[in-house]
Amino acid sequence: MNILDKNLISPVRGLVALALACASWGAIAQDKPWQNMGRDATPAEVKAWDIDVRPDFKGLPKGAGSVDLGTKVWEDKCASCHGIFGESNEVFTPIVGGTTQEDIKNGRVAALVEGAAVTVPQRTTMMKVATLSTLWDYINRAMPWNNPKTLTPDEVFGVTAYILNLANVVPADFILSDKNIAEVQQRMPNRNGMLFHEPLWKVTGKGDVKNVACMKNCEVDPKVRSFLPDFARDAHGNIAEQNRVVGPVRGADTTQPAPKGPVGSVPPPKAVVVAAASGGAADVKALLGANACLACHGINSKIVGPGFNEVVAKHKGRADLEAYLTGKVKNGGVGVFGSIPMPAQPQLSDADAKAIAQWIAAGAK
Repeated sequence: MNILDKNLISPVRGLVALALACASWGAIAQDKPWQNMGRDATPAEVKAWDIDVRPDFKGLPKGAGSVDLGTKVWEDKCASCHGIFGESNEVFTPIVGGTTQEDIKNGRVAALVEGAAVTVPQRTTMMKVATLSTLWDYINRAMPWNNPKTLTPDEVFGVTAYILNLANVVPADFILSDKNIAEVQQRMPNRNGMLFHEPLWKVTGKGDVKNVACMKNCEVDPKVRSFLPDFARDAHGNIAEQNRVVGPVRGADTTQPAPKGPVGSVPPPKAVVVAAASGGAADVKALLGANACLACHGINSKIVGPGFNEVVAKHKGRADLEAYLTGKVKNGGVGVFGSIPMPAQPQLSDADAKAIAQWIAAGAK
């Protein structure tokens, strides 16, 4: 190689490196902004999220629980809300009822079949649920409501067995386990109630709705399958004030009597503005609704917790009532009205908690 060749090597190499760098930068510049963001989840992170139990019982942990074990856990941690026999109270839908031995045999609850002659007062959990995994998984992840995910797998098997026994699916001496749960699935009263409708899974498919709008000769007095009695209409406060103010779904104004005729287009309610500092009754009721207080406390009646009127009556004459109630609202507690705990409400500001306390102390009206 001559001198000229050696002198050319360095510039050529520089040009090649520059060209490659420009090509690489061009490729990076063409990437979408999100293509180089984030990272793959680690196995530990996937495991932490992958906690559901599927209809084929994939994800079900090993364990076993008897009906007797379930009875003990139920009476200790479940019956206060759901009743000793799953009949529930005025807040929660009954868990058991409405199913028969024929339903268990056929796998379809007769009362749910369209046009069925069999009628029941209301639908229960055991009437509707088709897969036993759904029942087990919900208990495991969401119950007890005030302390979810605290039951052991054996306790969940036991509670599930207790419910199945109440529904006459398994005998009183039965032990439910990961080994036999698939066999018990074949006795679920509504196991054939979930039907696969293929068009709903296709982009070009059509829905399964076959009704047509009634334009003439319409039924004058339509049958109402479910309604709220007048005395309970406002038990949880004004529903219109508790619904979102965007979208098509609106809550009924439960401070007014139920409409007697067809319900037409209802304009959206005005946005609720909660001004805790004013302490007005309307403001406080909106505050109660926005924070789900009325799901557990009626204004004038007990639901899960005492009615606000009961709170006033119990502590009547207490000198530090407002301060005491403010602390209870913010921090929760248990024992004053029984064993059901009142959860803390840390999302409430001190001003909001004080406004609620003042309203209760003034008579909860």
